[in-house]
Amino acid sequence: MKPQTKGKIAFGVLGLICGIAISMIIGFGWGGWTTKGAAQEMTDKVVICVAQFMKDPNYEQKLKEFTEVDFWKRAEFIEKGGWDKMPGQEKAAPSVAAACAKGLDVLITK
Repeated sequence: MKPQTKGKIAFGVLGLICGIAISMIIGFGWGGWTTKGAAQEMTDKVVICVAQFMKDPNYEQKLKEFTEVDFWKRAEFIEKGGWDKMPGQEKAAPSVAAACAKGLDVLITK
């Protein structure tokens, strides 16, 4: 193999590795990619949030209020109600309220 060819192959492989690394950094950091474990954890939290909402003593009234709230303010409604907090937690995990609101939207449309 010629030294020029060997250098081109090495440069190409290095570019491929760097491209993969950059794609993964962008995808997981800003692109919204998640691992299977993270997606399952978020799903579990959303299910708990929806269940806590449905167990509220004033469930029917709260659901009616929820449907009357503007779509983009529904996560805030969930946060104010405290349904996004997991049992035993002082503070809710980020983005649980928004995902919970989407889960409740599914219940409303059915």
